[in-house]
Amino acid sequence: MSLVLTERLPLSQLTVFELVSLGRQPYTNWIDKLTPNHLKKILWAIDETEISHLKDKRFHELSDGQLQRVLIARALAQDTEIIILDEPTAHLDIHHTFKVFSLLKKLVKNTQKTIIISTHEVNLAIQLADEFILLSEEEIYTGTSKELISKNAFETLFPKELISFNKTLEQFVIKKS
Repeated sequence: MSLVLTERLPLSQLTVFELVSLGRQPYTNWIDKLTPNHLKKILWAIDETEISHLKDKRFHELSDGQLQRVLIARALAQDTEIIILDEPTAHLDIHHTFKVFSLLKKLVKNTQKTIIISTHEVNLAIQLADEFILLSEEEIYTGTSKELISKNAFETLFPKELISFNKTLEQFVIKKS
């Protein structure tokens, strides 16, 4: 299992390539020598996350969106069956949020890996997630977005004063006063 957290990385002079290479660390020998197979997985992860143009940059020079893609690449390079991401779009603008969600959807399709994300980006998750585990104060719901919409599960998620769930649009909308 690979894990991508939201915490900031300690400052260092690591390049993007070196940071992604750390995903192979569980498989390297005691001197951390990368084999041709390791390099193949690292370069594949860099290509899949579309960060080839960044591989020689120091990771501290990256934007938050770029760094998030690098951390996803590191998890891919580790080549586990399951990748867990905690708030993968925290601190990202809407453009980069969409890019990360689209990347995750593409990775599920192309790699057949299981990707589990924890997110507050509910409207995007409704559009892109295959399955949900939805936690409300009263209940835990599981299923596809269509199944949860039919169970009125999303309507229980937030207080109704400010926002409501629109079944037709399949998203949360600001409640008009």
